[in-house]
Amino acid sequence: MAEGQLSLTINRIYEELSNDESQMLIYLCSDLDGGCSKQDVKEILKSQIKSGVVDHLVLAELLYRIKRFDLLKKILCSNKKQVEALLGSRRCTVSAYRVLMAEISEDLDKEDLHSLIFLLNDSIPKGRLDKATSFLDVVIELEKLDKVSPNKVDLIEQCLRHIHRKDLEKKVLKYRRSSQALRPNIATHNQREKCLRLSHSQEAASAPPLPARIYQSPVGAQAAENIKVSFPVPETGMQNPGEVYRMQRRPFGVCLIIDCVGSDGDMLKHTFKRLHFQVILYKWLSLSDAYSLLKETARMREHRNSDCFVCCIISRGSSTKMIATEKEGPGISFDTIKQLFTVEHCPDLSGKPKLFFIQNYTIPECCDYNDVEVDGPFIGSRVEYIPNEADVFWSCCKTDACILEKVHHRSEYLHALSASLLRGQKSNRHLIDIHTEVNSLIYEKNGQQHRETYTMDLRHTLRKKLLFPLN
Repeated sequence: MAEGQLSLTINRIYEELSNDESQMLIYLCSDLDGGCSKQDVKEILKSQIKSGVVDHLVLAELLYRIKRFDLLKKILCSNKKQVEALLGSRRCTVSAYRVLMAEISEDLDKEDLHSLIFLLNDSIPKGRLDKATSFLDVVIELEKLDKVSPNKVDLIEQCLRHIHRKDLEKKVLKYRRSSQALRPNIATHNQREKCLRLSHSQEAASAPPLPARIYQSPVGAQAAENIKVSFPVPETGMQNPGEVYRMQRRPFGVCLIIDCVGSDGDMLKHTFKRLHFQVILYKWLSLSDAYSLLKETARMREHRNSDCFVCCIISRGSSTKMIATEKEGPGISFDTIKQLFTVEHCPDLSGKPKLFFIQNYTIPECCDYNDVEVDGPFIGSRVEYIPNEADVFWSCCKTDACILEKVHHRSEYLHALSASLLRGQKSNRHLIDIHTEVNSLIYEKNGQQHRETYTMDLRHTLRKKLLFPLN
């Protein structure tokens, strides 16, 4: 096919492509002639015509890869079977690696993509994935950071395993084995390094199957200032007050923080890192995103090798539900959140303490939120759920949502909690005593600020003492 005719053919193909298909073609063409910086698929293809990289057969292969079999017939007068036979008899122009990444991108739905981005939250610089709409967007960023390449797909394999896409994980494993078989003369040094990477990925399957960087917990600054408190917490009945929960692993476990109002999330992140937890912080989540995140966290393999789990939620809502960043709607009941981490749904946390710290900014009944259930007046109201499973600690603090309108607002409850937890770690006190200090400070603050009343509710089914060792 002559150069001019090829250009016209490319024009016709370009006019038929959607934006997603154009982006996929750009990705598939990235290795042609050493790569191309252009962002228009038409210009990319035309720029390779003179060098002989792109011809009629290459165009047929590209259309086959993006599954535009109609264009194969309409424009190139070919069909799927003919291209398959052609690819079986000659070396493919598009690399097997890019074909694999494109196939994974097509097979991942939105929920899978959200889960994968969540897993890679701290592996990719903040903001780079804000506009990611496909798996290829994620892969491109990982390639820029040299975390993924044709010879380095372990991270992709681990993430797919973690989100329970074993079908796609098998595809990556098959590619990795075939690519290794094609490089039999690799240097001994490189073989040793590859074995080390594979060994690390196998360890990651029993520890966290994610980059270690996500959960490293550096020791922070000095503890917050001391709080003088003395108000007692009512006895809630530990079955074995003399026994202590095992807290030996480093990190102790996952700490998920969902901050839907944009305040105090960073402070909690700092606190729980100092307490030796693997901290995951998300801000300004919608209700559906928050629920997806909670479900995905409940399925994390990290729980298998942890001693404890912590969930902190900062949100607007009713007395029994959170509504995240939504203005109205049915919300997610706190009891539903707790149920996600029961033994039935999260067996890896069986017998391990599960701690929930909730700052709930309640919507007044006079506001027009028809779908949000509000159980009675705010002052003195108590949540209706009781932990019905062992090893649950539920601390919920409610205050009026109008407080959020104040400039530089901060939660008295969360700041008291943070300071008391860090002090309790230093003095080796168990969680119930730590929460006594929190109650005391809130009691004092309520006496000083009549317009900003905080209502505390503690329910727990802990069977032993829970300590946060320093070392």
